[in-house]
Amino acid sequence: MIGMNHQKRDSQKPSVNYTDLEMAMSFISSSHMFDAAAYISRETGKIYWESSEIDEEDEVPDDIHDSSLYATVPHQNDLGLGKRLVLKFTAQVIPDRYDQVSSIFRRPGAYSRYKDLLDDIGLLEEWYKFENSADETALREWAKDEGFTVE
Repeated sequence: MIGMNHQKRDSQKPSVNYTDLEMAMSFISSSHMFDAAAYISRETGKIYWESSEIDEEDEVPDDIHDSSLYATVPHQNDLGLGKRLVLKFTAQVIPDRYDQVSSIFRRPGAYSRYKDLLDDIGLLEEWYKFENSADETALREWAKDEGFTVE
């Protein structure tokens, strides 16, 4: 369990550091082999991490699953940042490869093959910029909707 403390910016909205929030979402989204979750206290903005693979440093509150007290950090797919984002990038940047990319995503290991394709055609860095921008926009919007101020 990892806890991160953040102070409230005002009395109504707790603040959360964007980098910490991004790390939590990335951890959850990349945890394919084990259970992982992260929660943000609606009162303090403190992030609590749960995983069967990490040692507990901070005790998880007993009421961690009470959604009125804690917001569950979303998986990237919950924010439309998985395959849907890949297809959006493909349609905008390399529409002539849309069918090829769609085909790639019909089998396991798609992201690796997709990144290999982008690397081969010189667009991997452009993809990373596009992906990072979309991640940040979606995560900040989610946090705002949940009542947090993002620093």
